[in-house]
This record gives sequence, structure tokens and C-alpha cells, in this order.
Amino acid sequence: MSVPAFGLGTFRLQGQVVIDSVSTALELGYRAIDTAQIYENEAEVGHAIAVSGIPREELFITSKIWVANYAKDRLIDSLRESLHKLQTDYLDLTLIHWPSPDDQVPVEEFMGALLEAKRLGLTRRIGVSNFTIGLLKQAIAAVGAEHIATHQIEVHPFLQNRKVIAFTQSQGIHTTSYMTLAYGEALKDPLIQQIAERLGATPAQVTLAWAMQSGYAVIPSSTRRANLQSNLGATALTLSEADMALIATLDRGQRLTSPDGIAPEWD
Repeated sequence: MSVPAFGLGTFRLQGQVVIDSVSTALELGYRAIDTAQIYENEAEVGHAIAVSGIPREELFITSKIWVANYAKDRLIDSLRESLHKLQTDYLDLTLIHWPSPDDQVPVEEFMGALLEAKRLGLTRRIGVSNFTIGLLKQAIAAVGAEHIATHQIEVHPFLQNRKVIAFTQSQGIHTTSYMTLAYGEALKDPLIQQIAERLGATPAQVTLAWAMQSGYAVIPSSTRRANLQSNLGATALTLSEADMALIATLDRGQRLTSPDGIAPEWD
């Protein structure tokens, strides 16, 4: 029932661009694909998966419910719409994308609807994204920590989110890191470059390996075949405890994603 450690993200990719990215990734051996209702690319992702010919049971497909669909009379219908676009009968993981702005829909309501979607077989796992500790506590109270497969949050060398991750770990909740490469900033960091050069690896591989060795799943995206292939190489890279400790020193609380009107008061 675990979440794959390595997958493909599709944030900001649309149209033929996302079709090509997903198609190439699947050809290279990727089997986990992450999308979201708000990305407006579920139909294209579904098309790329369908034409790949890869059996559905070999894939791990994740999507995220958008804030406009959190009400209990809307969430399941919106998930069915996502399934139609993705050309599948079920998702492997469905996440609440962001907390409900100003608590317009209570956590108990949307988590209850999401758990009902799981019971209906529309999704095999459920989880949350971009939650604070306080919101995570509400989600756990609503459905139980055992039903929250992962918490997807911004985690990279410059924002290591230790307080939130310590809490989720204490509850047995897995972490998925998004924006692991920090919009490419991690690739320019001298320390990461130094480790990469010593290991004969790329800075991206080092950064992704750091996150996976920390116990997180990663979902890097790319539109270039060479980068998709290279990123996949991170799964075979092992960092020493010393290298992990060095990367730990890069944390500076640098948050890159905090949309106005949607982002919570971060821990």
C-alpha cells in the first residue's frame, strides 16, 4: 500500500507538452504519474497513458481535488470527472490539494467525502497536500491517520519543513516532496554541485537522492528526454551520512509556493 518513491510530476505542463513528457517518461520506465484537477491536463495525461499500452495495474496514478470541489455533494462527482478524463476506473492516490480557503468547507466534511470515495473504490488511497500541523490534526481526527497515505508538501534543500515532517512521521504518515529541485535553484548550489562532482552524478540526482534517502517520495517533472532519463538515475544513487548532513545545513526556510488566498498560515 506504499506510495512509490519516484514518479513524474506534471505541474505547469499542458497540451502536447504534457503528452510528450508522460509518453517519454513511461517509455523510459516511469510508472508513477502525478497530476491534479487544477493543472487542466488530466485528459492529456490520460491520453498518454492510454496509448502507452502499459497495463493499468503496473501504474500508480495520483490526482488532487481542487478547492472548488470540496463540498460533500461535489467532491465525489468531481473525482468521477477526473477518472473519465484520465481514462481509468480508479486512482491509486487522491489528495486534497490545498486547505479550504478560510475553512469554507470544514476539514471533517471533505475528508469524510474523500474516505467515502475510497470506500466506493474510486481511489485506493487518500491523502492531503499543503497542510499545517493543525490541519493535519483535524484530518486525522476526521478519518484516522491510517487512512492518510501521504502528505504532499514543498520540500527541498532550502526548505526542509522539519517541524511538519516530524509530526507526520510521529503519526505514521508518509511524505511526498514536491518542488524538490527548488525550481532548479538546487542545481546551482555549490555544495550540491561539489557532492555531485565527487560522486560522478548530476546535481539533480544528488538532490532527488537526498529526498528519497530522507524517506520522501519525489515527483520531478521535465519536458526533456535527457533530463527524464537522468532524473531516473537518482534511484540508483546512495549518499553517505556525511553528504546527507551537509545538505541538511542548506535549510533556510525558503518557501517558493504560497499562493495568496489559498495558502494556510504555515508552521
